[in-house]
Amino acid sequence: MNKLPENERQELSAWLTDYLIFRQDVDRFLDRYFNDICTDTCYQSRTSACCSREGIITFFADIVANLLVADHAEFENLMRVLKKPNDGFKCVYLSERGCLWHLKPIVCQMFLCERSKKLVFDQNSALLSEWKLLEAKRKRFTWPDRPVLFDDLESYFLKAGCRSPLMYLHNSPGLLRIKKKPGLSKICSFNPLFGDRQHRP
Repeated sequence: MNKLPENERQELSAWLTDYLIFRQDVDRFLDRYFNDICTDTCYQSRTSACCSREGIITFFADIVANLLVADHAEFENLMRVLKKPNDGFKCVYLSERGCLWHLKPIVCQMFLCERSKKLVFDQNSALLSEWKLLEAKRKRFTWPDRPVLFDDLESYFLKAGCRSPLMYLHNSPGLLRIKKKPGLSKICSFNPLFGDRQHRP
């Protein structure tokens, strides 16, 4: 990412605008209704499956988005912890101050354990409806039954010669079947630096 010319970094950052607005909406919802519950179940009692080492799924687009918004020190910190063995109960990225990612992987950010969902949604069904709307918006960036941001980011870097096993939208048999239905199985020819596609919910 650091090898990209500054003008391309700026263009890709602009391309994330709608996705980052969506992430802010998710953050506000979780901070308001789940912050205290998740602090207890994840950090104190350790009763939740959230932030377990085996439960992390990171998309290539998660990495791109995080690198575009994180500063150099945050990136170096991530690299530092990855070089250390992780024999504990928790995710390698989980520190005493929370997640080390500036912008968490979307799977992590939108994971809610059954206990927390029951505590919040059983008391207020309107909040469940609001959460379902956020989950539907997530698919508009990540689920490749249409042109989506995560697929286009992979395509952009594939065309630039970058390959990663985390490019699930181009590697996963299941996701490739989803793309095949609407005829999206070929690598997208759209270049975010010279086009005008917007990924709006």
